[in-house]
Amino acid sequence: MARSSLRTLFLTVFTMLLASSFALAQSGAISLTVDGTDNAQKLLRVHEAIPVSPGPVTLYYPKWIPGEHGPDGPVESVAGLKFEADGKVIPWTRDTLDVYTFHVDVPAGASKLDASFDFIEPEGYSATDKLFVLEWNEVLFYPAGAPSSDITFDPTLIVPDGWKYGTALPVAGEKGNRITFKPLSLEFLVDSPVITGEYYRAIDITPPGEPIHHELDLVADSEAALAISPEVQKGMVNLVAEAGKLFGTRHYRDYHFLLTLSDHVAHFGLEHHESNDSRLPERALLGPGAGMMVGTLLPHEYVHSWNGKFRRPADLATPDFEKPMQDDLLWVYEGLTEYLGPMLGARSGLMTPEQYREMLASDAASLGPGRPGRTWRPLQDTATAIAGSSLMGLGRGGWTNWRRSADYYPEGDLIWLEVATIIHQVTNGQKSIDDFCHLFHGGANNGPELKPYTFDDVVAALNQVAPYDWAAFLRQRLDSTSPEMPEGGLENGGWKVEFTDQPPHMPGRRGAPSDAYSIGLQLGEEGQVGDAIYNGPAFKAGISSGMKVVGVDGRLYNHDLLEDAIKAAKDSTAPISLLVVNDDYYFTANVDYHGGQRYPHLKRDDSKPDYLDELIKPHAGQ
Repeated sequence: MARSSLRTLFLTVFTMLLASSFALAQSGAISLTVDGTDNAQKLLRVHEAIPVSPGPVTLYYPKWIPGEHGPDGPVESVAGLKFEADGKVIPWTRDTLDVYTFHVDVPAGASKLDASFDFIEPEGYSATDKLFVLEWNEVLFYPAGAPSSDITFDPTLIVPDGWKYGTALPVAGEKGNRITFKPLSLEFLVDSPVITGEYYRAIDITPPGEPIHHELDLVADSEAALAISPEVQKGMVNLVAEAGKLFGTRHYRDYHFLLTLSDHVAHFGLEHHESNDSRLPERALLGPGAGMMVGTLLPHEYVHSWNGKFRRPADLATPDFEKPMQDDLLWVYEGLTEYLGPMLGARSGLMTPEQYREMLASDAASLGPGRPGRTWRPLQDTATAIAGSSLMGLGRGGWTNWRRSADYYPEGDLIWLEVATIIHQVTNGQKSIDDFCHLFHGGANNGPELKPYTFDDVVAALNQVAPYDWAAFLRQRLDSTSPEMPEGGLENGGWKVEFTDQPPHMPGRRGAPSDAYSIGLQLGEEGQVGDAIYNGPAFKAGISSGMKVVGVDGRLYNHDLLEDAIKAAKDSTAPISLLVVNDDYYFTANVDYHGGQRYPHLKRDDSKPDYLDELIKPHAGQ
């Protein structure tokens, strides 16, 4: 027998023995209790009872978190870790090569390992005095040796007296402030966050005639923040109906939009099969831009239930939270979602057609000439690199126009818009992007399940809807280093990007003041330079990321003064004089720019049919 065959046999036998040993140890569920009553001090107190067998045991703290696309489980927030068996403390050691891996030796006769620790809530991330968001991956350890789908947890959450909660988790019972959930796999536990707080409201947003329950769960830092308008509430009902029409099926038992409203938590969205963890400023629902704020976030996370959770790139469908993920197909996972989410936001009425077009114009312009990162780094690499480092993927620390950021979102959006227009063209209007979604994301509703895919699967599904050389088209878009903005979909849809002196009208959309298309600066409200366009006018004057503009033409900086100076320079040969702080040093930057204010918008091309607006018309018969 060859040496390779012997090695294969040995590994097979070893794996069977390991699995058998783990199965013996896992004769019962892991009991997990999270006590959030010290939430005001930003502490969650955790206790686990883990069935084990005597001998060496390896435990993992979740490292690769689905939806976050990188190895960023917050293990640094674990404190006071202690393991016990039969009432005796057991020493533990952290793996020297992986800080997420822990080793303990279980003494003879022991059948249960008790683990206790505190999870310190990162400042300004998920907790305030009045609420917190529980992501279960932050508060547990699990044994190595079996897929996360085969490890059962029996979870309990203790909340402050009087607090209410929202989650997609099935509840086994409540006693006072103690909530016991039904046993479930580690895979689905991590996929099922909980929001809880003093100020909470649940709103039924199930469309008429829809058999599956849909709910908007709100938790906020004040009672007043929960006052959603009838128009936005109706838009959420429409969103559920439009998503059902787009995909033709659902892959969940029921669905919860978990929305946290606070100025003291991180603002983002994270997708799950049967819910999403979304966060917005405290008063997001109260202003005139509420529909836009909701419409740019919640539809995106909702689409992920189909595109990202049910259909997921094969290299992201890992068996546990320790195995590395590969992110090369994020232009589908996130890019297609970035296209479909706002499209549904417009179809549902959460945003107007004008607001939708302004978003597309902004995305296209942000990727066009003057953004030189496109000339050396192809879109494919912005997706591939994030698995190695979240810093590479997100481009934190400025310089994003030169090193590129997470462009698989906005450029993925534009690629899929172009796909939608090509499907329409090659089928003479007989097929649409909806047909692709029906085919690729369809099937029976068996509740949360996973159906992985590859690049070839995407190409095959597109060809089934509309025969075309999709592989060549996609590779050209993904591997291109052209400086030109990817506006093929806009042009096919009857629109083109133009720049005017009128700022975009997108009430409620988050973002700092920007003069990226004029002097080449992205500034914070206090003048901090978030980005300076490489080789743009301000860059050539010596300004770059990390500096701070403190003066404009001899006066203390504010953004209105800067806008006035940009306007005035259009009819003058004198440069715009900016006083800048670089570390502890002041210098004057003379910006030689005379083009006036420039903001991107979409303009109709009357020589072509308006297919863009056709794509965002309501489809669900509202």
